[in-house]
Amino acid sequence: MTDTAIPDDEDAARAEVERLSAQLHAANTAYHGADAPEISDADYDGLKARFASLLARHPGLAPDDNPLEAIGAPAADGFGKVLHRVPMLSLSNAFSDEDVSDFVDQIARFLSLPREQIAFVAEPKIDGVSLALRYEGGQLVEAATRGDGTEGENVTANARTIGEIPDRLTGQVPEVFEVRGEVYVAHADFDALNAEQERVGAKVYANPRNFAAGSLRQLDAGVTAARPLRFFAYAWGAVSALPSETHWGVLEALGAWGFRVNPQSFRAVDLDSLLAHYREILHNRPDLEYDIDGVVYKVDRLDLQARLGFRSNNPRWAIAHKFPAELATTILEGIDIQVGRTGALSPVARLKPVTVGGVVVSNATLHNEDYIAGVNASGAPIRQGGALRIGDTVEIYRAGDVIPKVRDIDLTRPRGETGFTFPETCPVCGSPAPREPGEAVRRCTGQLVCAAQVVEQLKHFVSRAALDIEGLGTRQIEAMFADGLIAEPADIFTLARRQATGEIDLYRRDEKGRETNARSVENLFAAIEARRTPDLSRLVFALGIRHVGETSARLLARHYLTWTAFWQAMTAAGEDPAARDDLLSIDGVGAVMADAVIAFFANDEGRDVLSRLMEEVTPADAEAPQTEGSAFAGKTMVFTGTLSRMSRAEAKARAEALGAKVSGSVSAKTDILVAGENAGSKRRKAEELGVRVMSEDEWLEDIG
Repeated sequence: MTDTAIPDDEDAARAEVERLSAQLHAANTAYHGADAPEISDADYDGLKARFASLLARHPGLAPDDNPLEAIGAPAADGFGKVLHRVPMLSLSNAFSDEDVSDFVDQIARFLSLPREQIAFVAEPKIDGVSLALRYEGGQLVEAATRGDGTEGENVTANARTIGEIPDRLTGQVPEVFEVRGEVYVAHADFDALNAEQERVGAKVYANPRNFAAGSLRQLDAGVTAARPLRFFAYAWGAVSALPSETHWGVLEALGAWGFRVNPQSFRAVDLDSLLAHYREILHNRPDLEYDIDGVVYKVDRLDLQARLGFRSNNPRWAIAHKFPAELATTILEGIDIQVGRTGALSPVARLKPVTVGGVVVSNATLHNEDYIAGVNASGAPIRQGGALRIGDTVEIYRAGDVIPKVRDIDLTRPRGETGFTFPETCPVCGSPAPREPGEAVRRCTGQLVCAAQVVEQLKHFVSRAALDIEGLGTRQIEAMFADGLIAEPADIFTLARRQATGEIDLYRRDEKGRETNARSVENLFAAIEARRTPDLSRLVFALGIRHVGETSARLLARHYLTWTAFWQAMTAAGEDPAARDDLLSIDGVGAVMADAVIAFFANDEGRDVLSRLMEEVTPADAEAPQTEGSAFAGKTMVFTGTLSRMSRAEAKARAEALGAKVSGSVSAKTDILVAGENAGSKRRKAEELGVRVMSEDEWLEDIG
């Protein structure tokens, strides 16, 4: 489904991973945080699919890089906050029958079960807004949006106005039951609403999903009540008990309690029936009363779901099979070059606006200069039309409902006359932008003298997943940098002090000298002050180290626990092989990431920047796993050989849940080696080092 070959060269893939990461974060914030997506769902999924393909080809780059972990966006101001007792996670995606087959195979391998013993439930993937409804004693007591998956917005008053959400459940209901589902707007209702809006000269809404999101998040519940919102129930969160041992059985219970459950849901006993149901729903899609963008498959047995567990941001037991991309043609009006926080030069197509699948598209990713030239990393053609020219008529598609991409040039139309020469110098600072051998991306060498890189680093530092400083968004960072107020992270924490001494003045004044933004400035100072003791993992991520995403930052924080230990270990790792080996022993940290972290701390200018930052902040220590009574807490474990009673992935997950650190290699710091059948060199090395060796049966007996 990709129109550009995945590069074999790891450095080239690493550069693209970095660029796609920034695009995915921006798209996620626009979609979930502002209810104003800048790209289509298909485009977003396409970016994620490309990102996942890169990691599949180059697993050492990052095990679960940060954009694939992002879930929604932080709860907005104006609503009370609700902490989800069970996180509201996103789903991984499949785009082909082969992807679904791989998904089923992975589950069978994880569980060590034959395919025919695993049944699934297939449900239409509603293009709406996720909502969690908490019932106590059968009475609705709380409703919350997904937010960032951990914390959402309290929209209880608004949810009560939706007719398909019962205020009280009927029948025998557990004492506590959190129902999850999707708020949406039917096509007929949306069309009638827009027709009336147009008749009275009011705002016409872009699409049903955005309208549903905006309606649910009204501060005035009376406005929500006037909107034609509907609700499908399909899942659950925190519960005191479950009414069934299968997902299908819980859906039936939800229907009996008064919820509307999608009638297109289907229980499938094998892969063929899953795919047949997908094709049936795809065929019937135009006749449905609501928007869907795929079909979700879930393992039916709840005990198997529990064994499969979760990755960082999605369950292993479910996947969304997305519908094919939609196409449109438009004119390529120009190509702009953007400079990212690591200096990567990223080309962006400027298009004559065109509607693709109900979304107006005016920009599209162009990846790199090879993509513009129409070749892959090996020089082989990737498009029939070859190199892009300004003025070409191009086919645009939204891959799996994600970021727009150029599929090809429409050769039936006149070709553009102006070619595009990729710059060899940074368009921002003029520094050389070489393309190193094997790289697909040119990178500005200006670093701290390149304003674009510094600004992007600052934006990253204050972003939601990093230090999350309220009131310091993209525009504020750009303005403060341009005015010379901030040039590095430490400057952010000295703003209030410099304001108090008169060194700077952030207040705006009217013609009478009255301060017009005093409250916002004071709120900003308070928000900055609240981040002087950041979580260690957030701070590590905020530093913007190449190849260190949110998951990697959490791994590092959990391993080193304190900033001092982390700083000292990374500083030593440049010359001390033992310190480097300790870094590499962290499961999920490969050589590429390790070298990037070590290089970051070896840079003199970078260390000076960090030292000034440490004068302003005091990172909070990471919390050790709560594993009271576990004999494996704090132990470093290695699994080797063939395990017969559980998969390697399940064994690793169980060990980590018990507080163990799982490593991929045996060293003097290894405490326990669990050896399955045909254990080889790792077992021999463990025995030589005096490491405790356990059989699989002994391991399972010890963990109960």
